[in-house]
Amino acid sequence: MKLFSTIIVSSCLATQAFGVTPVVSKGLSKPALVTHKSPLRQKNVADVSPLFRDPTITRGGAIPGLQAYSDALDKKPITMKALTSLVGWFLGDLLAQLFIAGGPVDYKRLATLSFFGFIYHGPSGHYFYNWLDKQVPGTDAIPVFSKVAIDQIIWCPIFMSVFFTYLGLVNGDSLSTIGAKIKNDLFTACQGSWKVWPIVHLINFKFVSNKWRIPYINAVQIAFNMFLSLLGTKK
Repeated sequence: MKLFSTIIVSSCLATQAFGVTPVVSKGLSKPALVTHKSPLRQKNVADVSPLFRDPTITRGGAIPGLQAYSDALDKKPITMKALTSLVGWFLGDLLAQLFIAGGPVDYKRLATLSFFGFIYHGPSGHYFYNWLDKQVPGTDAIPVFSKVAIDQIIWCPIFMSVFFTYLGLVNGDSLSTIGAKIKNDLFTACQGSWKVWPIVHLINFKFVSNKWRIPYINAVQIAFNMFLSLLGTKK
């Protein structure tokens, strides 16, 4: 009898722990279980859990801040793209110094390359891609491949030349030294670009809107900037 009573008490405690309450009906019928909704079983768990975000009430939807960033791109496109490029170049060079060069961090170099992203990469990319989209509109095969060709054959050498010139001026190099740097490393830089960016820009010009080109490019360019930062600071 004691064993039977112990089993009954244990069963009651267990059922209460899982959100159910045993109700014993009158007569000789077996106990019936009436369930209570536990928090994990509620149908509207998404409404109360912070892991599920309602885009109608959460600014930015599932990614906090995304809508604010999008609005800022509309209101101040050049400033926001410049800041985006600053972050992209900062991360690219920081990762290059830590994981490729092995550290320690050269903060002057980090600031120099980050400022290049801010002062040139973001703003120039804004104007260049706006111009390119106007000159070659559309997302069909011919416009997309034409844009990729213009970007890699014309824009890439210009961009790389400005990059090397900027680094030379910051370092106090003479014009002859800067010219020699461009002559020696420009083709290497373009070759590195041609191995990565044609595929990236096929996706860019086919699927990415003009507004989001610089953020998309910077997301990819963090890795490419590691290559550029090493090449640009090579003696």
